[in-house]
Amino acid sequence: METNNNMRIFLVDDDAFCMNIYKQHLNSLGYYDVVGFSNGPDCLNNLSFKPDVIFLDHGMDFLTGLEVLKKIRVSNPDIFVIFLSGQANLLTAVKALKLGATDYIVKGIYDLTNITKVLNTIKSTMSLKRNVIEAEYIERLLQSTK
Repeated sequence: METNNNMRIFLVDDDAFCMNIYKQHLNSLGYYDVVGFSNGPDCLNNLSFKPDVIFLDHGMDFLTGLEVLKKIRVSNPDIFVIFLSGQANLLTAVKALKLGATDYIVKGIYDLTNITKVLNTIKSTMSLKRNVIEAEYIERLLQSTK
């Protein structure tokens, strides 16, 4: 079990049972900064807490996942947003990806496995970004000393 997973993760799902399963799974992977919301507006009202990753259901009351995704992208385009939905509708998945979702996971037999895979990919991406930023910073320092 990994214990060095410092990402802040939001779970947005109106199904309390699913939310509990996903939260337990994330905790078992070493992610402990996990906050759950039962609807899109509550998630949007807490974006100031700067989540790294948001797992977002599509079919919810008040706002659909697509509507929430649009608002997240306006607020912070750097958040990794993964749809985690019972909707296996290809059109919805394509719309989500076109609007900037990182991935689209269909709830079912492999959802926990797919959550683990996408988080590993995100961790690798974040590490690469940090390395690039550090290299650029070092390059600027070296240039300023010439």
